[in-house]
Amino acid sequence: MILLFGGTSETAPLAGAMLAEGWPVLVSTATEAPLALPEGARRRTGRLDAAGVLTLAQQEGATALVDAGHPFAVELHATLAESATMSGLPLVRFERLPSDFSGNARLAGDHQEAARIAFGFGGPALLTTGSRTLAPYVAEARRTGLPVAARVLDHPESRAACEASGLRLEEILLGRGPFSVADNRAALRALGAAVLVSKDSGEAGGLEAKAEAARLENAALVLVRRPQSSGAPSDIPTIISALRAALGV
Repeated sequence: MILLFGGTSETAPLAGAMLAEGWPVLVSTATEAPLALPEGARRRTGRLDAAGVLTLAQQEGATALVDAGHPFAVELHATLAESATMSGLPLVRFERLPSDFSGNARLAGDHQEAARIAFGFGGPALLTTGSRTLAPYVAEARRTGLPVAARVLDHPESRAACEASGLRLEEILLGRGPFSVADNRAALRALGAAVLVSKDSGEAGGLEAKAEAARLENAALVLVRRPQSSGAPSDIPTIISALRAALGV
């Protein structure tokens, strides 16, 4: 049994490749967001700490852990590394290719810096950075008196995070990606946004569509740099080869 931790757009293809090898797969995701998994793949939902991962691995008779979490899921990566050490199970990590975007984006090292840059343009800001990092943006919006809106996943956990950050109901845009250029343009227009803020989530994370929408709407683009690369492979065949070696098959 392979325990595959993810929820990104790469999760389903990874699960399919493992099933093709004859390996049972249990996909673990933090939320119940829709995920079109291949037939034969099982799924569980809910966040786990390292002890929780260890318990799950023991219950399922896991033979390996695969980390296909979002590039910014630092907590998940650390949890799985700790779990692998505790359990002695091999851990294989998939890392999404970084963006090769070379436009006129303003780059920020973290969300605090991104918030200062975004509201330094003097206009409304559309946030597409997820629900767990909103606090510095809301604080800067309130300090400057500038309008803000955040597009987040339509999920109770996301709505609760928005409320905790201080966002008002009318400042929350609920939706599920992928979002097209037209979708992003519509969101920018609705707010009259002068700037769009995103994490550098790569092409698979919809960055190119956001960048093109910002260009067409004459909005600035602020990107939060992704954490330092782990050097993990970014292609499925290499992941499968690594699992074969780890499993001795």
